[in-house]
Amino acid sequence: MYYLVILVLLFLAELFYFKLADKCNIIDKPNERSSHTKVTLRGGGIIFYFGALVYFLTNHWEYPWFMVALTLITFISFVDDIRSTSQGLRLVFHFSAMALMFYQWGLFSLSWWWIIVALVICTGIINAYNFMDGINGITGGYSLVVLVALAYINSEITTFVESALINTVLCSVLVFCFFNFRKKAKCFAGDVGSVSIAFILLFLIGKLILMTGDFSWIILLSVYGVDSVLTIIHRLMLHENIGLPHRKHMYQLMANELKMPHVVVALTYMVAQAVIIMGYISCQSYGYTFLLCMVLLLGIVYICFMKKFFALHQPV
Repeated sequence: MYYLVILVLLFLAELFYFKLADKCNIIDKPNERSSHTKVTLRGGGIIFYFGALVYFLTNHWEYPWFMVALTLITFISFVDDIRSTSQGLRLVFHFSAMALMFYQWGLFSLSWWWIIVALVICTGIINAYNFMDGINGITGGYSLVVLVALAYINSEITTFVESALINTVLCSVLVFCFFNFRKKAKCFAGDVGSVSIAFILLFLIGKLILMTGDFSWIILLSVYGVDSVLTIIHRLMLHENIGLPHRKHMYQLMANELKMPHVVVALTYMVAQAVIIMGYISCQSYGYTFLLCMVLLLGIVYICFMKKFFALHQPV
């Protein structure tokens, strides 16, 4: 009943945001790099922040530094959705948020190199998650798979976080999926959505890794990770500026050049990540070996796909 009430409240909050976004003209207009064709409300992913906020307010102010960090990174991302902000300003907010999250993790009590490694990895994951948000359903669906896996790990394998945090964020993702995981999306996540859910997942996976001392749990984000890293390498080989928008991700070619329905592409990524996670949990005693094998397998699939279909890509 508790989570049903939260689900209803978040649903109503999303509807209220739609009215606000419509009134304030917070919309996403299609351009030559878009994978959609009609004007759609932007920023619906702000509901992920509200999900975390509900947990914070109803669970004795648990994880306060993380919540401050999430507020900072959500705020600057929402502002960027409304009007473009400078890269320097975004970096200040992002690095400040990550420093607060590291403090919540207790990372500053470890060797200094942990901070550098964590900063590089977290920055890469947040940007990758943001770049992968380009078609209906992919951000919500993929996040749903990872959160369900984290909920299972937390309850059945090792407790690393308050379960209510995962469950409440899950409610917010379900609400977003209701409006986005469809042929004609009611809203898009926007930077505020993709960045905030990436930050939440980072906090959860980071706590899991630090609790277990096992970095192979990064496999929870392996499908996104391989696609993002190999796409960057591919673009560098093409002598492109990797900071500019593009349509060269594998999922973009599937949706744009192969004309696969967005929902089908999103489901493909979801199923791939779910199968990998189930395999990893079944072979957990061989965690790093399994991680390496999956990265190699995903890499081979990516390369074979690009060799066969990249010629269809039309430069924009």
